[in-house]
Amino acid sequence: MIDNESGEDYLEAILRLSAKGKPVHAVDVSRELGVSKPAVTKAMRVLTGKGYVEIVDNHIHLTESGSEYANAVYAKHRLLTQFLIRLGVEDGVAEADACRLEHLISEQTYDAIRNFMK
Repeated sequence: MIDNESGEDYLEAILRLSAKGKPVHAVDVSRELGVSKPAVTKAMRVLTGKGYVEIVDNHIHLTESGSEYANAVYAKHRLLTQFLIRLGVEDGVAEADACRLEHLISEQTYDAIRNFMK
């Protein structure tokens, strides 16, 4: 598990970028998240140490556990976005708020929202 939301944001960004079918580089993650390349390098060291990311020939790859974690965070993000839109929140606002909420809500609240959305 990751101790802070930025680590989850990095995993989610790598997941979205790798879904495009191209190799993911630090500069891609930097642009996606609007952070400096040194910040990405530091985050990759942490995520590599936790076993969520591997870097081979400067290409960033999610490990199996990193992929599972990133997919769980991204699923939560998508569900929260849909929930907020269903409540009448504008799409862009819902997307931005979901990005913050995904790190803050408890599993109990997430489960309740997931059940409500079924």
